Amino acid sequence: MQRIRLRYTKRGRLRFTSHRDFQRAFERALRRSAVPMAYSAGFTPHPKVSYANAAPTGVASEAEYLEIGLAELRDPESLRAQLDESLPAGLDIVDAVEVRTANFVERLEASEWQLRLAGVDREQAAGAVAAFLAEEAVEVQRMTKNGVRVFDARGAVAAFEVLPSQVGDGNDTGTERADDVRPGAACAILRLVVRHATPAVRPDDVLSGLRATADLAPPVPAEVTRLAQGPLDEETGTVTDPLALDRAAAPAGR
Repeated sequence: MQRIRLRYTKRGRLRFTSHRDFQRAFERALRRSAVPMAYSAGFTPHPKVSYANAAPTGVASEAEYLEIGLAELRDPESLRAQLDESLPAGLDIVDAVEVRTANFVERLEASEWQLRLAGVDREQAAGAVAAFLAEEAVEVQRMTKNGVRVFDARGAVAAFEVLPSQVGDGNDTGTERADDVRPGAACAILRLVVRHATPAVRPDDVLSGLRATADLAPPVPAEVTRLAQGPLDEETGTVTDPLALDRAAAPAGR
């Protein structure tokens, strides 16, 4: 059985698709593309597809990962293009490698996020980030299926900074456009790197921390995009490519 790892995106309005929605769309793409899937054994065989650390509904992402098992050998790049054509624009398969190493999920040590805060100027955001980072611990609350849970949002943050300010001009038509940014309105952009820990700290938890430590409450919901997830370089606070080891392990010429 050949195994292929794929990186896919959720862009624009497709960020509102749930993980279950994507699963259904991907299974249709597999059938439409006549991919020779391998199936599990037993009375109810299922196609061998596994997902890793999917982003929450409402969050855009450039770095979602899944793995599929094939009954026949296929060229990863050809397979990627074939599947991408069968998915709607915004759900895009952007990378594919043949599996050559184990423990892929363990490589997903951290995520890099971009948070766009419409209606917040850079100076206000910079002060809030500085106040958050100055704390040893920032307790936040989140409602879970077992009730309200209190945990530290500060300890998982590996890097947090404010990027150069951006002002909406009304001319941006890309899929990553922030629809809530009015022409001429300030929009603070934050870069956040969070370690994957237990309990998982999400961008909205860090935003709750900004509210608690600096009383920062954007007038509209933040637009959140996961830019990367993978191994964390603690020295630089950057997230590296989790597929790099599979590429490096590939035989020369393949």
